[in-house]
Amino acid sequence: MSMDSKNLSVLAYSNGFTLWHYKTTDEKAVVEASGYFNKVSNIFNVGDVIFASLGQTSTDMTIYVVSSVESGVVSVSNLISAGV
Repeated sequence: MSMDSKNLSVLAYSNGFTLWHYKTTDEKAVVEASGYFNKVSNIFNVGDVIFASLGQTSTDMTIYVVSSVESGVVSVSNLISAGV
């Protein structure tokens, strides 16, 4: 599945930093694939943090940091993963 921007929301914003929440039924490997967030590359900044609820039951939470945004290509790095 591809990234669905309607499931991305701002939790906090200050001084060019944004804390995001994203909810998807996509599995972790899909979300971490290169280019998953490309369609919203214009709203991300390097260093932004994304709290992501992942999977069919959305019981897996992963925290990502936006590691690069170059020429419309977004890369994220996994900071922390946890399952309920």
